[in-house]
Amino acid sequence: MVLSPSAHMDTFTRDNLPPANQWPVLEFTLAELQYPEQLNAATSLITDGVRTFGNDRPALHTPDGESWSYGQLHQRANQVAQVLTEDLGVVPGNRVLLRGPNNPWLVAAWLGVLKAGAVVVTTMPVLRSSELRAICTATRPTVALTDHRFADGVAEALEDVAVLIYGSDDAGDLTVQCGQKSGTFKDVATAADDVALLGPTSGTTGVPKITMHFHRDILANADTFARHILKPTAADVFAGSPPLAFTFGLGGLVVFPLRFGASALLTERATPVELARQSAAAGATVLFTAPTAYRAILKEGEAALLKGLRLAISAGEHLPKETWEAVYEASGLRLINGIGSTEMLHVFISAAEGDIRTGATGLAVPGFRATVLDEDGSEAAANQPGRLAVIGPTGCRYLKDDRQLNYVQGGWNLTGDTFMRDEDGYFHYVARLDDLIISSGYNIGAAEVEEAINQHPEVVESAVVGRPDSERGNIICAFVVLRQGVEASAAKRKEIQDFVKANIAPYKYPRDVRFVSAVPRNPSGKLQHFVLRAELERERVQESAATERTQVAVSVG
Repeated sequence: MVLSPSAHMDTFTRDNLPPANQWPVLEFTLAELQYPEQLNAATSLITDGVRTFGNDRPALHTPDGESWSYGQLHQRANQVAQVLTEDLGVVPGNRVLLRGPNNPWLVAAWLGVLKAGAVVVTTMPVLRSSELRAICTATRPTVALTDHRFADGVAEALEDVAVLIYGSDDAGDLTVQCGQKSGTFKDVATAADDVALLGPTSGTTGVPKITMHFHRDILANADTFARHILKPTAADVFAGSPPLAFTFGLGGLVVFPLRFGASALLTERATPVELARQSAAAGATVLFTAPTAYRAILKEGEAALLKGLRLAISAGEHLPKETWEAVYEASGLRLINGIGSTEMLHVFISAAEGDIRTGATGLAVPGFRATVLDEDGSEAAANQPGRLAVIGPTGCRYLKDDRQLNYVQGGWNLTGDTFMRDEDGYFHYVARLDDLIISSGYNIGAAEVEEAINQHPEVVESAVVGRPDSERGNIICAFVVLRQGVEASAAKRKEIQDFVKANIAPYKYPRDVRFVSAVPRNPSGKLQHFVLRAELERERVQESAATERTQVAVSVG
Protein backbone atom coordinates (compact mmCIF):
# COMPACT_ATOMS: atom_id res chain seq x y z
CA MET A 1 0.00 0.00 0.00
CA VAL A 2 1.64 3.23 -1.21
CA LEU A 3 0.49 6.31 0.71
CA SER A 4 0.62 9.92 -0.46
CA PRO A 5 3.14 12.34 1.05
CA SER A 6 1.70 13.30 4.44
CA ALA A 7 1.04 16.83 5.70
CA HIS A 8 1.39 15.60 9.30
CA MET A 9 4.32 16.99 11.24
CA ASP A 10 3.37 14.66 14.10
CA THR A 11 3.54 11.25 12.40
CA PHE A 12 1.94 9.21 15.22
CA THR A 13 -1.11 8.02 13.27
CA ARG A 14 0.71 7.08 10.09
CA ASP A 15 3.40 5.34 12.17
CA ASN A 16 0.73 3.26 13.90
CA LEU A 17 -1.32 2.15 10.89
CA PRO A 18 -1.52 -1.64 10.53
CA PRO A 19 1.12 -3.25 8.30
CA ALA A 20 0.13 -3.04 4.63
CA ASN A 21 -0.33 -6.82 4.40
CA GLN A 22 -3.07 -6.62 7.07
CA TRP A 23 -5.16 -4.01 5.24
CA PRO A 24 -8.43 -4.89 3.50
CA VAL A 25 -8.77 -4.45 -0.22
CA LEU A 26 -9.89 -0.90 -1.02
CA GLU A 27 -11.92 -0.20 -4.17
CA PHE A 28 -12.92 3.12 -5.73
CA THR A 29 -15.32 1.98 -8.41
CA LEU A 30 -17.47 5.11 -8.75
CA ALA A 31 -16.49 8.34 -10.48
CA GLU A 32 -17.38 10.33 -7.36
CA LEU A 33 -14.84 8.32 -5.34
CA GLN A 34 -11.87 9.53 -7.42
CA TYR A 35 -10.52 12.00 -4.87
CA PRO A 36 -7.46 14.22 -5.40
CA GLU A 37 -4.20 13.33 -3.66
CA GLN A 38 -4.54 16.37 -1.40
CA LEU A 39 -7.84 16.57 0.44
CA ASN A 40 -9.05 18.08 3.71
CA ALA A 41 -12.53 16.83 4.61
CA ALA A 42 -13.40 20.06 6.46
CA THR A 43 -12.46 22.10 3.39
CA SER A 44 -14.82 20.01 1.29
CA LEU A 45 -17.65 20.08 3.83
CA ILE A 46 -17.74 23.68 5.05
CA THR A 47 -15.18 25.90 3.24
CA ASP A 48 -16.37 24.66 -0.15
CA GLY A 49 -19.89 24.43 1.26
CA VAL A 50 -20.01 28.17 1.84
CA ARG A 51 -18.76 28.80 -1.71
CA THR A 52 -21.32 26.42 -3.19
CA PHE A 53 -24.40 27.02 -1.05
CA GLY A 54 -23.82 30.53 0.32
CA ASN A 55 -23.18 32.08 3.72
CA ASP A 56 -26.83 32.39 4.68
CA ARG A 57 -28.01 28.83 4.06
CA PRO A 58 -29.13 27.22 7.37
CA ALA A 59 -26.68 24.59 8.62
CA LEU A 60 -27.45 23.67 12.23
CA HIS A 61 -30.55 23.95 14.43
CA THR A 62 -31.30 23.15 18.07
CA PRO A 63 -34.66 22.38 19.72
CA ASP A 64 -34.52 25.68 21.67
CA GLY A 65 -34.49 27.71 18.47
CA GLU A 66 -30.79 28.39 17.98
CA SER A 67 -29.72 28.32 14.32
CA TRP A 68 -26.32 28.63 12.64
CA SER A 69 -25.85 29.38 8.96
CA TYR A 70 -23.13 27.89 6.80
CA GLY A 71 -21.25 31.16 7.11
CA GLN A 72 -21.46 31.20 10.90
CA LEU A 73 -20.38 27.57 11.16
CA HIS A 74 -17.46 28.26 8.82
CA GLN A 75 -16.33 31.28 10.81
CA ARG A 76 -16.50 29.45 14.15
CA ALA A 77 -14.70 26.40 12.77
CA ASN A 78 -11.96 28.75 11.54
CA GLN A 79 -11.82 30.37 14.97
CA VAL A 80 -11.44 26.98 16.66
CA ALA A 81 -8.59 26.18 14.26
CA GLN A 82 -6.97 29.50 15.15
CA VAL A 83 -7.21 28.84 18.90
CA LEU A 84 -5.75 25.37 18.44
CA THR A 85 -2.81 26.48 16.32
CA GLU A 86 -2.11 30.00 17.61
CA ASP A 87 -2.81 29.58 21.33
CA LEU A 88 -2.33 25.86 22.01
CA GLY A 89 0.46 25.07 19.56
CA VAL A 90 -1.38 22.26 17.78
CA VAL A 91 0.45 21.07 14.65
CA PRO A 92 -0.78 18.81 11.83
CA GLY A 93 -1.02 15.24 13.04
CA ASN A 94 -1.56 16.06 16.73
CA ARG A 95 -4.62 14.40 18.22
CA VAL A 96 -7.42 16.52 19.73
CA LEU A 97 -9.97 14.79 21.96
CA LEU A 98 -13.59 15.99 21.82
CA ARG A 99 -16.11 15.39 24.61
CA GLY A 100 -19.64 16.74 24.53
CA PRO A 101 -23.26 16.17 23.54
CA ASN A 102 -24.68 16.94 20.12
CA ASN A 103 -24.67 20.72 19.72
CA PRO A 104 -23.34 23.32 17.24
CA TRP A 105 -20.09 24.02 19.10
CA LEU A 106 -19.16 20.33 18.98
CA VAL A 107 -19.57 20.44 15.18
CA ALA A 108 -17.49 23.63 14.96
CA ALA A 109 -14.78 21.99 17.07
CA TRP A 110 -14.80 18.85 14.91
CA LEU A 111 -14.42 20.87 11.72
CA GLY A 112 -11.83 23.17 13.30
CA VAL A 113 -9.62 20.25 14.29
CA LEU A 114 -9.64 18.94 10.73
CA LYS A 115 -8.99 22.39 9.28
CA ALA A 116 -5.88 22.59 11.48
CA GLY A 117 -4.67 19.29 10.03
CA ALA A 118 -5.03 17.60 13.40
CA VAL A 119 -6.76 14.29 14.12
CA VAL A 120 -10.11 14.12 15.92
CA VAL A 121 -10.49 11.62 18.77
CA THR A 122 -14.22 11.28 19.31
CA THR A 123 -15.52 10.34 22.77
CA MET A 124 -18.86 10.11 24.51
CA PRO A 125 -19.57 12.64 27.27
CA VAL A 126 -20.80 9.85 29.55
CA LEU A 127 -17.46 8.01 29.61
CA ARG A 128 -15.89 7.59 33.05
CA SER A 129 -12.36 8.67 33.92
CA SER A 130 -10.95 5.16 33.52
CA GLU A 131 -12.51 4.85 30.05
CA LEU A 132 -11.17 8.25 28.99
CA ARG A 133 -7.76 7.36 30.33
CA ALA A 134 -7.70 4.13 28.31
CA ILE A 135 -8.58 6.00 25.10
CA CYS A 136 -5.95 8.64 25.78
CA THR A 137 -3.31 6.02 26.50
CA ALA A 138 -4.00 4.54 23.06
CA THR A 139 -4.38 7.79 21.07
CA ARG A 140 -2.07 10.22 22.93
CA PRO A 141 -3.96 13.51 22.41
CA THR A 142 -2.24 16.81 23.13
CA VAL A 143 -5.45 18.81 23.64
CA ALA A 144 -8.97 18.03 24.86
CA LEU A 145 -12.00 20.22 24.09
CA THR A 146 -14.86 19.41 26.43
CA ASP A 147 -18.32 20.81 27.04
CA HIS A 148 -18.17 22.63 30.40
CA ARG A 149 -20.96 20.44 31.79
CA PHE A 150 -18.79 17.35 31.31
CA ALA A 151 -15.47 18.73 32.48
CA ASP A 152 -15.45 17.20 35.96
CA GLY A 153 -12.55 14.79 36.34
CA VAL A 154 -11.29 15.27 32.78
CA ALA A 155 -8.03 16.99 33.74
CA GLU A 156 -7.29 14.29 36.31
CA ALA A 157 -8.01 11.53 33.78
CA LEU A 158 -5.96 13.14 31.00
CA GLU A 159 -2.50 13.75 32.39
CA ASP A 160 -0.27 16.05 30.32
CA VAL A 161 -3.21 17.00 28.10
CA ALA A 162 -4.32 20.63 27.80
CA VAL A 163 -8.05 20.77 28.61
CA LEU A 164 -10.17 23.62 27.27
CA ILE A 165 -13.89 23.88 28.09
CA TYR A 166 -16.57 25.37 25.88
CA GLY A 167 -20.09 26.66 26.41
CA SER A 168 -19.52 28.59 29.67
CA ASP A 169 -19.05 32.27 30.54
CA ASP A 170 -15.54 31.64 31.83
CA ALA A 171 -12.94 34.04 30.47
CA GLY A 172 -10.80 31.13 29.29
CA ASP A 173 -13.68 29.34 27.58
CA LEU A 174 -13.07 28.20 23.99
CA THR A 175 -16.08 30.17 22.79
CA VAL A 176 -14.74 33.34 24.43
CA GLN A 177 -11.32 32.80 22.89
CA CYS A 178 -12.92 32.17 19.51
CA GLY A 179 -14.67 35.53 19.77
CA GLN A 180 -11.25 37.17 19.90
CA LYS A 181 -10.13 35.57 16.62
CA SER A 182 -10.58 36.91 13.10
CA GLY A 183 -12.34 33.82 11.75
CA THR A 184 -9.96 33.67 8.80
CA PHE A 185 -7.89 30.50 8.47
CA LYS A 186 -6.10 28.70 5.67
CA ASP A 187 -7.00 25.02 5.89
CA VAL A 188 -4.05 22.64 6.07
CA ALA A 189 -3.61 20.79 2.77
CA THR A 190 -3.70 17.30 4.19
CA ALA A 191 -3.28 14.20 2.06
CA ALA A 192 -6.47 12.35 1.20
CA ASP A 193 -4.99 9.36 3.04
CA ASP A 194 -3.85 11.29 6.11
CA VAL A 195 -5.71 10.07 9.18
CA ALA A 196 -8.49 12.52 10.11
CA LEU A 197 -10.45 10.58 12.71
CA LEU A 198 -9.75 8.05 15.46
CA GLY A 199 -13.04 6.45 16.48
CA PRO A 200 -13.36 4.03 19.38
CA THR A 201 -15.72 1.18 18.61
CA SER A 202 -18.94 1.05 20.58
CA GLY A 203 -17.80 -1.83 22.74
CA THR A 204 -20.78 -4.17 22.19
CA THR A 205 -18.36 -7.08 22.61
CA GLY A 206 -16.31 -5.65 25.46
CA VAL A 207 -13.02 -3.78 25.00
CA PRO A 208 -13.29 -1.01 22.35
CA LYS A 209 -10.85 -0.87 19.45
CA ILE A 210 -9.60 2.43 17.95
CA THR A 211 -10.53 2.69 14.28
CA MET A 212 -8.54 4.92 11.92
CA HIS A 213 -10.20 6.90 9.11
CA PHE A 214 -8.69 9.03 6.37
CA HIS A 215 -9.97 12.38 5.08
CA ARG A 216 -11.24 10.67 1.93
CA ASP A 217 -13.11 8.08 4.03
CA ILE A 218 -15.24 10.80 5.62
CA LEU A 219 -16.45 11.88 2.18
CA ALA A 220 -16.74 8.36 0.76
CA ASN A 221 -19.73 7.41 2.91
CA ALA A 222 -21.53 10.57 1.81
CA ASP A 223 -20.74 9.74 -1.81
CA THR A 224 -22.00 6.16 -1.52
CA PHE A 225 -24.79 5.54 1.00
CA ALA A 226 -26.05 9.12 1.24
CA ARG A 227 -25.74 10.02 -2.44
CA HIS A 228 -27.17 6.79 -3.85
CA ILE A 229 -29.61 5.61 -1.18
CA LEU A 230 -30.80 8.75 0.62
CA LYS A 231 -30.38 11.15 -2.34
CA PRO A 232 -30.32 14.29 -0.17
CA THR A 233 -31.31 17.72 -1.39
CA ALA A 234 -30.44 21.15 -0.01
CA ALA A 235 -34.00 21.38 1.33
CA ASP A 236 -33.56 18.40 3.67
CA VAL A 237 -33.35 18.76 7.44
CA PHE A 238 -31.57 15.79 9.05
CA ALA A 239 -32.35 14.68 12.61
CA GLY A 240 -31.50 11.69 14.74
CA SER A 241 -30.62 10.15 18.07
CA PRO A 242 -27.03 8.87 17.63
CA PRO A 243 -24.23 10.87 19.26
CA LEU A 244 -21.68 12.51 16.97
CA ALA A 245 -19.03 10.47 18.78
CA PHE A 246 -20.37 7.47 16.84
CA THR A 247 -19.84 7.38 13.12
CA PHE A 248 -23.53 6.63 12.47
CA GLY A 249 -24.39 9.98 14.05
CA LEU A 250 -21.41 11.82 12.56
CA GLY A 251 -22.44 10.80 9.07
CA GLY A 252 -26.16 11.40 9.45
CA LEU A 253 -25.98 14.69 11.34
CA VAL A 254 -22.80 16.37 10.08
CA VAL A 255 -21.17 14.88 6.99
CA PHE A 256 -24.26 14.05 4.93
CA PRO A 257 -26.14 17.36 5.37
CA LEU A 258 -23.02 19.50 4.82
CA ARG A 259 -21.99 17.49 1.76
CA PHE A 260 -25.31 18.29 0.05
CA GLY A 261 -26.14 21.77 1.33
CA ALA A 262 -28.78 20.55 3.79
CA SER A 263 -29.10 21.28 7.51
CA ALA A 264 -29.33 19.25 10.73
CA LEU A 265 -31.27 19.37 13.98
CA LEU A 266 -28.94 18.60 16.91
CA THR A 267 -30.56 17.25 20.06
CA GLU A 268 -28.42 16.77 23.14
CA ARG A 269 -30.63 14.20 24.80
CA ALA A 270 -34.17 13.04 24.10
CA THR A 271 -36.46 10.07 24.51
CA PRO A 272 -37.76 8.57 21.26
CA VAL A 273 -41.04 10.44 21.55
CA GLU A 274 -39.26 13.71 22.45
CA LEU A 275 -37.01 13.24 19.43
CA ALA A 276 -40.05 12.69 17.21
CA ARG A 277 -41.72 15.82 18.58
CA GLN A 278 -38.62 17.97 18.20
CA SER A 279 -38.03 16.66 14.69
CA ALA A 280 -41.60 17.40 13.65
CA ALA A 281 -41.40 20.91 15.13
CA ALA A 282 -38.15 21.59 13.23
CA GLY A 283 -39.58 20.34 9.94
CA ALA A 284 -37.12 17.44 9.76
CA THR A 285 -37.32 15.41 6.57
CA VAL A 286 -34.71 12.70 7.28
CA LEU A 287 -34.54 10.83 10.60
CA PHE A 288 -31.82 8.47 11.85
CA THR A 289 -32.55 6.27 14.85
CA ALA A 290 -32.73 2.67 16.02
CA PRO A 291 -35.61 0.19 15.64
CA THR A 292 -36.17 0.38 19.39
CA ALA A 293 -36.97 4.08 19.06
CA TYR A 294 -39.45 3.56 16.22
CA ARG A 295 -41.21 0.87 18.26
CA ALA A 296 -41.37 3.19 21.28
CA ILE A 297 -42.91 6.00 19.18
CA LEU A 298 -45.58 3.64 17.90
CA LYS A 299 -46.33 2.12 21.30
CA GLU A 300 -46.88 5.61 22.70
CA GLY A 301 -49.40 6.32 19.93
CA GLU A 302 -47.30 9.07 18.34
CA ALA A 303 -46.88 7.70 14.81
CA ALA A 304 -48.41 10.88 13.40
CA LEU A 305 -45.20 12.71 14.35
CA LEU A 306 -43.36 10.71 11.67
CA LYS A 307 -45.63 11.60 8.77
CA GLY A 308 -43.73 14.76 7.83
CA LEU A 309 -40.55 12.80 7.11
CA ARG A 310 -39.30 12.10 3.62
CA LEU A 311 -37.03 9.30 4.82
CA ALA A 312 -36.64 7.32 8.05
CA ILE A 313 -33.45 5.30 8.46
CA SER A 314 -33.11 2.41 10.88
CA ALA A 315 -29.67 1.18 11.89
CA GLY A 316 -27.58 0.35 14.92
CA GLU A 317 -29.33 -2.97 15.43
CA HIS A 318 -31.43 -5.46 13.50
CA LEU A 319 -34.72 -4.11 12.11
CA PRO A 320 -37.45 -6.75 12.62
CA LYS A 321 -39.90 -7.25 9.79
CA GLU A 322 -42.79 -6.67 12.19
CA THR A 323 -41.41 -3.27 13.19
CA TRP A 324 -41.03 -2.27 9.53
CA GLU A 325 -44.62 -3.28 8.80
CA ALA A 326 -45.98 -1.54 11.90
CA VAL A 327 -44.26 1.75 11.02
CA TYR A 328 -45.49 1.54 7.44
CA GLU A 329 -49.06 0.80 8.49
CA ALA A 330 -49.09 3.62 11.07
CA SER A 331 -47.27 6.34 9.10
CA GLY A 332 -46.87 5.30 5.48
CA LEU A 333 -43.08 5.45 5.87
CA ARG A 334 -40.99 2.70 4.32
CA LEU A 335 -38.13 2.41 6.81
CA ILE A 336 -34.70 2.27 5.19
CA ASN A 337 -32.84 -0.61 6.78
CA GLY A 338 -29.07 -0.77 6.78
CA ILE A 339 -26.00 -2.26 8.34
CA GLY A 340 -22.72 -0.47 8.88
CA SER A 341 -19.85 -0.54 11.32
CA THR A 342 -17.43 1.83 12.99
CA GLU A 343 -14.65 0.06 11.09
CA MET A 344 -16.30 0.87 7.75
CA LEU A 345 -17.47 4.31 9.02
CA HIS A 346 -21.11 4.02 7.96
CA VAL A 347 -23.73 1.93 6.14
CA PHE A 348 -22.63 -0.41 3.33
CA ILE A 349 -25.73 -2.60 2.82
CA SER A 350 -29.14 -0.97 2.42
CA ALA A 351 -32.04 -0.32 0.06
CA ALA A 352 -34.57 2.44 -0.48
CA GLU A 353 -37.85 3.11 -2.24
CA GLY A 354 -38.85 0.31 -4.62
CA ASP A 355 -35.75 -1.74 -3.84
CA ILE A 356 -36.85 -2.34 -0.24
CA ARG A 357 -37.88 -5.88 0.63
CA THR A 358 -39.37 -6.35 4.06
CA GLY A 359 -37.31 -8.68 6.20
CA ALA A 360 -34.13 -8.08 4.21
CA THR A 361 -31.37 -5.64 5.14
CA GLY A 362 -30.84 -4.78 1.48
CA LEU A 363 -28.20 -4.89 -1.23
CA ALA A 364 -24.59 -3.77 -1.27
CA VAL A 365 -24.58 0.03 -1.48
CA PRO A 366 -23.10 1.35 -4.77
CA GLY A 367 -19.35 1.55 -4.28
CA PHE A 368 -19.29 -1.56 -2.06
CA ARG A 369 -19.51 -5.27 -2.72
CA ALA A 370 -20.45 -7.91 -0.20
CA THR A 371 -20.78 -11.66 0.13
CA VAL A 372 -21.37 -14.41 2.67
CA LEU A 373 -18.47 -16.73 3.48
CA ASP A 374 -18.72 -20.26 4.84
CA GLU A 375 -16.42 -21.77 7.47
CA ASP A 376 -13.77 -22.51 4.84
CA GLY A 377 -13.73 -18.93 3.58
CA SER A 378 -15.53 -19.82 0.35
CA GLU A 379 -18.64 -18.07 -0.87
CA ALA A 380 -21.69 -19.66 0.74
CA ALA A 381 -24.57 -20.96 -1.34
CA ALA A 382 -27.80 -18.95 -1.57
CA ASN A 383 -29.83 -18.96 1.65
CA GLN A 384 -26.98 -20.55 3.62
CA PRO A 385 -25.85 -18.64 6.73
CA GLY A 386 -22.27 -17.50 6.98
CA ARG A 387 -19.96 -14.61 7.80
CA LEU A 388 -20.76 -11.26 6.20
CA ALA A 389 -17.78 -9.94 4.23
CA VAL A 390 -17.47 -6.48 2.66
CA ILE A 391 -15.07 -4.56 0.41
CA GLY A 392 -15.37 -0.91 -0.60
CA PRO A 393 -13.70 2.51 -0.52
CA THR A 394 -13.41 2.34 3.28
CA GLY A 395 -12.07 -0.48 5.43
CA CYS A 396 -10.85 -1.57 8.81
CA ARG A 397 -7.60 -0.16 10.14
CA TYR A 398 -7.18 -0.52 13.90
CA LEU A 399 -4.67 1.63 15.75
CA LYS A 400 -1.91 -0.77 16.82
CA ASP A 401 -4.23 -3.69 17.64
CA ASP A 402 -3.74 -7.42 16.95
CA ARG A 403 -7.49 -7.76 16.47
CA GLN A 404 -6.91 -6.35 12.98
CA LEU A 405 -6.21 -9.97 11.97
CA ASN A 406 -9.70 -10.99 13.09
CA TYR A 407 -11.57 -8.29 11.21
CA VAL A 408 -9.61 -8.40 7.94
CA GLN A 409 -9.08 -11.77 6.31
CA GLY A 410 -8.25 -12.43 2.66
CA GLY A 411 -8.77 -8.77 1.87
CA TRP A 412 -12.36 -8.83 3.16
CA ASN A 413 -13.75 -6.88 6.11
CA LEU A 414 -15.48 -9.47 8.32
CA THR A 415 -18.06 -7.57 10.33
CA GLY A 416 -18.81 -10.23 12.94
CA ASP A 417 -22.36 -10.74 11.66
CA THR A 418 -24.05 -13.87 10.39
CA PHE A 419 -26.10 -13.24 7.23
CA MET A 420 -27.76 -15.15 4.42
CA ARG A 421 -27.95 -13.94 0.82
CA ASP A 422 -30.95 -14.97 -1.25
CA GLU A 423 -31.11 -15.79 -4.95
CA ASP A 424 -31.68 -12.13 -5.85
CA GLY A 425 -28.64 -10.92 -3.94
CA TYR A 426 -30.52 -9.49 -0.95
CA PHE A 427 -28.81 -9.86 2.41
CA HIS A 428 -30.79 -11.15 5.40
CA TYR A 429 -29.58 -10.73 8.97
CA VAL A 430 -29.33 -13.84 11.15
CA ALA A 431 -27.33 -12.78 14.23
CA ARG A 432 -24.10 -11.40 15.51
CA LEU A 433 -21.59 -14.25 15.41
CA ASP A 434 -21.21 -14.00 19.18
CA ASP A 435 -25.01 -13.93 19.63
CA LEU A 436 -25.67 -17.33 18.04
CA ILE A 437 -26.88 -19.75 20.69
CA ILE A 438 -26.42 -23.50 20.28
CA SER A 439 -29.09 -25.34 22.27
CA SER A 440 -29.68 -29.08 21.98
CA GLY A 441 -27.90 -29.03 18.63
CA TYR A 442 -29.97 -26.17 17.20
CA ASN A 443 -28.42 -22.88 16.09
CA ILE A 444 -30.67 -20.11 17.40
CA GLY A 445 -30.19 -16.41 16.65
CA ALA A 446 -30.74 -14.16 19.64
CA ALA A 447 -32.20 -11.46 17.40
CA GLU A 448 -34.97 -13.75 16.14
CA VAL A 449 -36.07 -14.60 19.68
CA GLU A 450 -35.89 -10.95 20.75
CA GLU A 451 -37.99 -10.03 17.74
CA ALA A 452 -40.65 -12.56 18.73
CA ILE A 453 -40.71 -11.46 22.37
CA ASN A 454 -40.89 -7.78 21.45
CA GLN A 455 -44.10 -8.36 19.51
CA HIS A 456 -45.91 -9.10 22.76
CA PRO A 457 -48.10 -6.04 23.41
CA GLU A 458 -46.95 -5.69 27.02
CA VAL A 459 -43.22 -5.94 26.28
CA VAL A 460 -41.15 -2.78 25.79
CA GLU A 461 -37.94 -4.56 24.81
CA SER A 462 -35.87 -7.66 25.51
CA ALA A 463 -32.36 -9.06 25.29
CA VAL A 464 -31.61 -12.73 24.74
CA VAL A 465 -28.45 -14.71 25.53
CA GLY A 466 -27.54 -18.34 26.03
CA ARG A 467 -27.30 -19.62 29.61
CA PRO A 468 -24.99 -22.66 30.00
CA ASP A 469 -26.94 -25.83 30.75
CA SER A 470 -25.54 -29.30 31.48
CA GLU A 471 -28.21 -31.09 29.45
CA ARG A 472 -28.76 -28.81 26.44
CA GLY A 473 -25.42 -27.03 26.23
CA ASN A 474 -27.27 -23.72 26.49
CA ILE A 475 -30.83 -22.65 27.10
CA ILE A 476 -32.44 -19.44 25.88
CA CYS A 477 -32.43 -16.82 28.61
CA ALA A 478 -34.50 -13.67 28.02
CA PHE A 479 -34.24 -10.43 29.98
CA VAL A 480 -37.56 -8.66 29.47
CA VAL A 481 -38.71 -5.09 30.15
CA LEU A 482 -42.48 -4.88 30.64
CA ARG A 483 -44.65 -1.84 29.98
CA GLN A 484 -45.27 0.38 32.95
CA GLY A 485 -48.04 -0.94 35.16
CA VAL A 486 -47.77 -4.55 33.95
CA GLU A 487 -47.10 -6.97 36.81
CA ALA A 488 -44.09 -9.26 36.55
CA SER A 489 -45.39 -12.66 37.59
CA ALA A 490 -45.03 -16.35 36.93
CA ALA A 491 -48.24 -16.16 34.89
CA LYS A 492 -46.81 -13.36 32.75
CA ARG A 493 -43.63 -15.36 32.26
CA LYS A 494 -45.58 -18.34 30.94
CA GLU A 495 -47.73 -16.07 28.79
CA ILE A 496 -44.64 -14.69 27.08
CA GLN A 497 -43.18 -18.17 26.61
CA ASP A 498 -46.41 -19.40 25.02
CA PHE A 499 -46.55 -16.28 22.85
CA VAL A 500 -43.08 -17.02 21.48
CA LYS A 501 -43.92 -20.69 20.87
CA ALA A 502 -46.94 -19.59 18.84
CA ASN A 503 -44.91 -17.28 16.62
CA ILE A 504 -41.60 -19.08 15.98
CA ALA A 505 -40.38 -22.67 16.22
CA PRO A 506 -41.15 -23.90 19.76
CA TYR A 507 -37.55 -25.03 20.40
CA LYS A 508 -36.52 -21.37 20.26
CA TYR A 509 -38.67 -20.23 23.16
CA PRO A 510 -36.95 -18.77 26.26
CA ARG A 511 -36.92 -21.37 29.02
CA ASP A 512 -35.54 -18.75 31.40
CA VAL A 513 -37.41 -15.41 31.47
CA ARG A 514 -36.21 -12.66 33.79
CA PHE A 515 -38.05 -9.37 34.24
CA VAL A 516 -35.78 -6.32 34.49
CA SER A 517 -36.24 -2.55 34.52
CA ALA A 518 -33.83 -2.04 31.60
CA VAL A 519 -31.50 -3.97 29.31
CA PRO A 520 -27.87 -2.86 28.93
CA ARG A 521 -27.16 -0.64 25.96
CA ASN A 522 -24.14 1.39 24.98
CA PRO A 523 -24.53 5.16 24.41
CA SER A 524 -25.35 4.58 20.73
CA GLY A 525 -28.28 2.35 21.73
CA LYS A 526 -26.85 -1.04 20.81
CA LEU A 527 -27.66 -3.99 23.03
CA GLN A 528 -24.68 -5.15 25.07
CA HIS A 529 -25.25 -8.90 25.21
CA PHE A 530 -21.77 -9.43 26.65
CA VAL A 531 -22.88 -7.66 29.85
CA LEU A 532 -25.68 -10.16 30.31
CA ARG A 533 -23.43 -13.11 29.52
CA ALA A 534 -20.97 -11.86 32.13
CA GLU A 535 -23.83 -11.58 34.64
CA LEU A 536 -24.86 -15.19 33.98
CA GLU A 537 -21.25 -16.32 34.31
CA ARG A 538 -20.94 -14.62 37.70
CA GLU A 539 -24.16 -16.29 38.73
CA ARG A 540 -22.82 -19.68 37.61
CA VAL A 541 -19.57 -19.23 39.55
CA GLN A 542 -21.46 -18.22 42.69
CA GLU A 543 -23.77 -21.22 42.41
CA SER A 544 -20.82 -23.52 41.86
CA ALA A 545 -19.06 -22.12 44.92
CA ALA A 546 -22.20 -22.50 47.02
CA THR A 547 -22.55 -26.13 45.89
CA GLU A 548 -18.94 -26.85 46.83
CA ARG A 549 -19.45 -25.32 50.27
CA THR A 550 -22.54 -27.47 50.76
CA GLN A 551 -20.67 -30.60 49.71
CA VAL A 552 -17.82 -29.80 52.09
CA ALA A 553 -20.28 -29.20 54.91
CA VAL A 554 -21.98 -32.54 54.26
CA SER A 555 -18.63 -34.31 54.08
CA VAL A 556 -17.47 -32.80 57.37
CA GLY A 557 -20.78 -33.57 59.01
